[in-house]
Amino acid sequence: MQKGEQLVGERARKIMSLGILLCGGWLVSGCVVLEEKYNAEKARSLNFQRLLAQEEKRTAELDSEIRHTKAELAEFEARNRELSAQVQMAREQMARLQEETEAIREATVLERKALEDMQRKGQVASTKPKITELPKAASGGRSGSNLSEKGMAAVTEPAPPPKIAAGTVHVVKAGETLFSIGRRYGVEVDKLKKLNKLPDDIVEIGQKLLVRAE
Repeated sequence: MQKGEQLVGERARKIMSLGILLCGGWLVSGCVVLEEKYNAEKARSLNFQRLLAQEEKRTAELDSEIRHTKAELAEFEARNRELSAQVQMAREQMARLQEETEAIREATVLERKALEDMQRKGQVASTKPKITELPKAASGGRSGSNLSEKGMAAVTEPAPPPKIAAGTVHVVKAGETLFSIGRRYGVEVDKLKKLNKLPDDIVEIGQKLLVRAE
């Protein structure tokens, strides 16, 4: 009877030891698995943090590039506005120069026509023969013939063309004033204003002015 109890007790102890061993093995294996999972999660977290740091660095670089690009764009826009203003000024200057050139050309044409008209009038006046009396023939054949030849030469010789006044009409050019025009023709400013019925001393390019009464 006692032997049977001892055998049962030994078996029970063995079973308990085996159970303890099994439980310990399960616990150890579970701890190992948990440690592996923890290490894997830790590595994954570190990798994510590394990727996040790289993305933040790239984002900062992109922000810096964007700011630099915006600054360059603002500089280009300012330069473009400046160039546009310069182009507009150049166009306005070209337009003014073209207007002045056109006015000078018209004034030159008008002055040339006036001079041609005056020259034609002078030529018409010069074509009229000057009538002179024949000298009386003196007694004596030779002296009388000499006098008659001189008289004939005086009749046939055309009269010299009359002197033409230096332009009775003046066309105002760029840069000219009433004072400079009067000084050029030797006429006082008040007289020029009176001849042309000017209310003041202002003259315009291409304006015709009488500089000498006809």
